[in-house]
Amino acid sequence: MGSLSNQIVLDLLQNKRYGVEYQPIICVVTGEIVAYEALSRFYSSSGESIRPDLVYASLHHNLLSLYQVEYEQKKIQLDNAPLDKKIFVNLDQDAFFASGVTGIENPFVQLIRAHKNNQIMVELIENSELNDALMSLSMIETLAAYNIGTAIDDLCNPKSMISVSVMQLVDVIKLDKHVVKKAGDERFMLFTQKMIDFGHQTGKKIVLEGIETEQDLIFAQSLGVDYVQGFLYKSKFIQRP
Repeated sequence: MGSLSNQIVLDLLQNKRYGVEYQPIICVVTGEIVAYEALSRFYSSSGESIRPDLVYASLHHNLLSLYQVEYEQKKIQLDNAPLDKKIFVNLDQDAFFASGVTGIENPFVQLIRAHKNNQIMVELIENSELNDALMSLSMIETLAAYNIGTAIDDLCNPKSMISVSVMQLVDVIKLDKHVVKKAGDERFMLFTQKMIDFGHQTGKKIVLEGIETEQDLIFAQSLGVDYVQGFLYKSKFIQRP
C-alpha cells in the first residue's frame, strides 16, 4: 500500500475535500433497491479522486484527525442520504473510541440517533487483529444498546479473520467481492455456503458485494444470498466543496 504526503493530508483536513458515493444494495428476488451503502470519497485540490484506503491509512497515525474526518464524513453521508432507504455506513473502530466518550454520549451514537430520515446500519470491517475484534465487540454492544443495527463487512476477504462473537452479534453479513472471483473454487464455495447457511439460520441478511455483470448476478442467485451490491448498479455521487 502506498502513502500520502503530509501536504495532501493537511489539505484534505483544512479544506474538507470530502464526498460520498451511495452504492445501491439490491434485492436478489425483486431487483429493487432496498438500501444504499454510503462510501467515503476524497478529492485533491484539482478535483482528482484520492483512494480512501490511502487516506485512512495516513489518518491512523493521528487518531484525533481520524476521528475528525470520520465524523465529518458521517455527517455528509447522513445529511445527503436518499430518503426512505436504509443506509449502511462504515465506521472505523479506532475513530469510534478516539473521542474517549462511551455510551450514549459518544458523538457517533448521538449523530446516528439524531438522524430520523433513514434506518442506519453500521458496518464493521472484519480483519486479522485480535484487538480490533475486541473493539468491534464493544462497539456492537454499545450500538445495540441504542437499537442501532450493525453489519460485518469483508467476510471471506483473504486478509481477514473470522470472529465468531462478532458474527453472532451483527444483523447483516456482507460477503467480500473475493467470493465472486473464487466462484470456481469448490472448497472455497463450500465454506462460503456454510457462512450463508449460518447467517440465515440465525436470522441475518446476507449481502454479496462485487457484482459487476449479469453472470455475477446469476452466481449470487445460485448462492441464495438476499441482496447484492456492485458496479452493475448505478451509484449516486456527491462531491464537496
